[in-house]
Amino acid sequence: MPVVTDPGTLAQRGADLVVVGSGAAGLTAALAAAARGARVIVVERADKIGGTSAVSGGAIWVPQNHHMAEVGESDSKEEALAYCLKLGGPTADPTLVETFVDTAPKVVRFLEDKTPLRFSVWAAPDYHAEIVGGKLKGRSLEPQPIPRSVLGEAEPFLRPAPIYSIPLTLEEIIGGGRLLRGAGLPLQLLEERMTKGMATMGQALVTGLLAGCLRLGVHVLLNARARRLLQEEGRVTGVRVQVSDREWDLVGRLGVVLAAGGFEWNQELTSRFLPFPMQWPNSPPGNEGDALLMAMEVGADLANTHSVWGSPSAFIPGEEYEGHPLARQVGGERNLPHTIMVNRWGRRFADEGAPYNDLTKAMAEFDPTSYSYRNIPCWAIMDRQFRSRYPIMTVMPGDPDPEWLVRADSLPELAGKIGVDAERLVETVDRWNSFVAQGEDREFGRGKNPFARYSGDPDAPHPNLGTVAQPPFYALPVYPGALGTNGGPRVNQRGQVMHVRGHPIPGLYAAGNTIAAPLGGAYCGGGGTLAPAITFGYICGVTATERM
Repeated sequence: MPVVTDPGTLAQRGADLVVVGSGAAGLTAALAAAARGARVIVVERADKIGGTSAVSGGAIWVPQNHHMAEVGESDSKEEALAYCLKLGGPTADPTLVETFVDTAPKVVRFLEDKTPLRFSVWAAPDYHAEIVGGKLKGRSLEPQPIPRSVLGEAEPFLRPAPIYSIPLTLEEIIGGGRLLRGAGLPLQLLEERMTKGMATMGQALVTGLLAGCLRLGVHVLLNARARRLLQEEGRVTGVRVQVSDREWDLVGRLGVVLAAGGFEWNQELTSRFLPFPMQWPNSPPGNEGDALLMAMEVGADLANTHSVWGSPSAFIPGEEYEGHPLARQVGGERNLPHTIMVNRWGRRFADEGAPYNDLTKAMAEFDPTSYSYRNIPCWAIMDRQFRSRYPIMTVMPGDPDPEWLVRADSLPELAGKIGVDAERLVETVDRWNSFVAQGEDREFGRGKNPFARYSGDPDAPHPNLGTVAQPPFYALPVYPGALGTNGGPRVNQRGQVMHVRGHPIPGLYAAGNTIAAPLGGAYCGGGGTLAPAITFGYICGVTATERM
C-alpha cells in the first residue's frame, strides 16, 4: 500500500528524496524526482493528502502555455516578464521570474504526460489584464474533471474540500457570473458527475498529481509531522518526523524538499512577521510554519515574510473545518451590483471589485492617528435589490434572512447596529448612487477591471454597478483572510534553499507557500499561487536528482 501511517518500514529502508508536504508543490516535486528514477517518500502531517491545494480552485496561471492557441490567444516571454515584474515590484526576483516564465509551460506538458491530468483554458482575464503584458484570456488553466477512482485504494485519503466541493469547474461556476448571481446549479450535470465520482478544481489537481506519483512508486506517509532536518557535514540528509508519541528518522540520500505550506495558522509567527492581524485563514489549520522553522534552524535566508495571499473573508457562526472556524471568501458580495464596502467611518476605501489579494492590502491600511487599522473590520453594505437577486455566503435569494446577517429598515439604523457613523454612511451611499446614475465609479474606478467585469452580472445594466437604495438594508462584516502566507526561505533558480551567508544549503530544496514567493507579491491571475508552486516543485525534483 503506497499510502501508509506506519513509518517503521520506510524509516528502515530510507529513500533517495524525502518531500515534506503533500500539496501541489510537494507532489510535483515527488513526481519529477520519481520520473527520473528516484525512490521518494512524501511526508504529510495530516491524515489526508492535498494540503491547501486540495481545498483550492485548482487553477494554474501559466504564460505561454500550449493551450492558449485553442482559444485564439498568443503570448510571448517579453509580455509575460513585463506583466509579472510590474505586479511583483521590488519584491520580485527577476531571475526567479524569468525561471518561472521559461519553465512553467514545460511543467504543464510534463504533468499531462506523466499523470491523468488534462488542462483546459479557464476563459478568465488576468487579474490585471489592463496593464502592460496582461491578457484577456488564455493564461489561466484548470484541470478537467477526473474520476477519483484513478487513485484506487488511496481514494479515501484525499483531503475533502469544505467549500469547493461540488463537481463543477471554475468556468462553470464563475464564467458569465452564472452561479455567483444565483442562476442555479446544473442539476443534470451534477448528478452525472457525482454518479461517476468526478473531481474538479483543487480536488482534481491533487487527484491527478497523486495518481501520477503512485504509479511511479512514491510512498506517502500520513500523520507524520516533520520536526527537524537531519544533517551530515553540513548537508541535509533527511528529516525527523513525529508519529503519535514517537520520533523516526527518514533518510533522503539526495536531500529533502520542503513544501509544507505557510505559517498563517501559527499566531506566534504571524504576530512576529505580518504587519496586520491574521484572524481568518482560508487554508487547512495544519499550516503552522513547520517547514519555515526547520529551515531557519539550518540557517536559511528569509524574504517576504510580511506578506500573504490575501482574501477578504467572512464566516458563518458555527461553521468549522477540522475544529476551527471556516472562513469563506467574499466575492459576489462585494463585486456584484447593489453592494459597496465601507470601513468603520462609513466610507468606501477601495475598488470593491479589485482582485482579492489586492483588496486585502487595502483592508490592512494602518492609521497612525488612532493607532489602529482603518478598514478592519469593514462591511459589505447591500439592499433588497441585492438580496433578491444574489447569494450572500450560503444564503440564496428567497431564503429567510439568517441571524448572522445584520438587517435594518434604514441606513441610519443599519449604521447604529454595526457601529459606523450614520451621517457618513448615508453620504457614502448617496455618492455611490450618483456614480451609478452616471455609469462610472468616479472615486475608485470599480467596474473597469476586466476580471471584475468577467465575474460580475452580465444580465445587469452594468456587471458591477447598481444602486444601494431599496430597504431593507444589510451588512456583512468582512475581515482580511489569507489563502496562505507567501514568505519564507529564499530559493535560487534551481529550487535550492539559500543560507543567510549567500550560498545554497546542500541537500535542501523548497517550493510552494513554504518559500519566499518567486514572483514576490504578484498575484497574476487565477492560479497565480499554484503555478509557481508546481513549477518550483518540479525544479526541486529535477535538481535533487541530478546527483543520481
